[in-house]
Amino acid sequence: MSARIAVVGCGSWGKNLVRNFAELGALHTICDTSRETLDLLAGQYPDVNTETDFAAVLANREVDGVVIATPAELHYPMATEALLSARRGVFVEKPLALRVEEGEELAALAEERGKTLLVGHLMEYHPAISRLCQLVDAGEIGSIRYITSSRLNLGKLRTRENVLWSFAPHDLSIVLRLLGGRMPGRVSAHGGSYLQPNIADFVVADLCYPDGTRACLSLSWLHPFKEQKLAVVGDRSMAVLDNSPGGASLVVYRHGIHWQGETPTAIPGKAETVPFLEEEPLRIECTDFLECLETGRRPLVDGPRGLQVLRILSACQQSLEQGGEPVTVDERDKGYFVHETSIVEEPVQIGPGTKIWHFSHVMPGVSIGPGCVIGQNVFIGRGVAIGANVKLENNVSVFEGVTLEDDVFCGPSSVFTNVTSPRSHVDRKSEFRPTLVRKGATIGANATVLCGHTIGRYAFVGAGSVVTHDVPDHALVYGNPARLHGWVCQCGERLPKASGGYARCSRCGTSYREDALRSVGAQHPE
Repeated sequence: MSARIAVVGCGSWGKNLVRNFAELGALHTICDTSRETLDLLAGQYPDVNTETDFAAVLANREVDGVVIATPAELHYPMATEALLSARRGVFVEKPLALRVEEGEELAALAEERGKTLLVGHLMEYHPAISRLCQLVDAGEIGSIRYITSSRLNLGKLRTRENVLWSFAPHDLSIVLRLLGGRMPGRVSAHGGSYLQPNIADFVVADLCYPDGTRACLSLSWLHPFKEQKLAVVGDRSMAVLDNSPGGASLVVYRHGIHWQGETPTAIPGKAETVPFLEEEPLRIECTDFLECLETGRRPLVDGPRGLQVLRILSACQQSLEQGGEPVTVDERDKGYFVHETSIVEEPVQIGPGTKIWHFSHVMPGVSIGPGCVIGQNVFIGRGVAIGANVKLENNVSVFEGVTLEDDVFCGPSSVFTNVTSPRSHVDRKSEFRPTLVRKGATIGANATVLCGHTIGRYAFVGAGSVVTHDVPDHALVYGNPARLHGWVCQCGERLPKASGGYARCSRCGTSYREDALRSVGAQHPE
């Protein structure tokens, strides 16, 4: 594999990532704040670059993918920087972030940039979990009634995060996968802080689904022995995955229930050991990341899946802080992203896949279609209608009375007015004049569109222009005032002079009739 990887954070877990990427022939750089750690690893991997400065890693154009294995509170800021800088993608250890809003931003940023984002929920890559999921998908377990999980240990005691945030991400990701990605309706969590104030050492979390399915997680790092067990109870059979120190095993129990009148009797069935591949889960996970960087496909555990886990974790933490009171999980996948610094005033309609970035303001009554990108510091006035796949670059102002149809592009700092004779001391809201920008049109950077005009389909307004008249379909206009200077194809390429009655696009090959272009431009001032 040709992808070159930088591993950032080479502590107790990061060293395992370093080893795997080195054995896969993909390790390019190791980064850690400890010079001692770097010197030790440099002795093991002499051909690998070492860095103490994260910014230097991101500035290295030879690095294709960044792996972040730092403390959890650093995941969001470092993953954000990496997604903005890395050539192809980022692998961030669990949890994705510590706040839902941060996770939403990371998932949206990866989508916006077209970058791979893999979240390190390692157990989803365990061959035994993969085999168990195959059994569930094949109907061997039947309809799942409930799932129990115990993750207990007398091991590393954390001082920055509680056992819920340290242990539960593993089991929550497994539960989500077994239940087809379905989110619980409500959760409750009880626990105790025995070693350090406000840092729970022991937590029991209960996930309740609207159809009656339950999942119960028991978590502790203050336990006399290590145990990792998962039991899945269905209406056809039961399965137990035991990942304790002696080695992982997967057993299916064909137990049954016999009813004598109204009295049920358990009938023990045959226990069947299910074979699975013996392969290191971390090696599978690292390979998945490399293949995603090479092919562009989505990883097994992507940003949206990591965000699901984060939503459940946050709800469990809220319940824990409220003494175990049930908390409704915010599973309302709005389908769109709004940065926390932006203001969106209700009521609004925002389509799925739309992203509204930093410091923007959307007024009430606005309608925004699916797949739009609203850049930084954009203002959208009351009642503005925006179609699908519209892109508003930074600092665009779209005032009341404007309609942007599908696929419109507005360059940075372009402005739409809504009054022809504004005065500060005269209220002229009743005189707002509508402006219509038709499908596929482009408005260049710093252009100003005076109100009351229509910009035609696939028209192109040059940067810095002032539009004072209607603009025909496919017209190329620029200047102050903007005047007709030619024609553009639907793909955005300027059309050459017509030959034989047709103008043919040199980029996509589409042909346009000369008389049709002249007709639509006949009323435009030359």
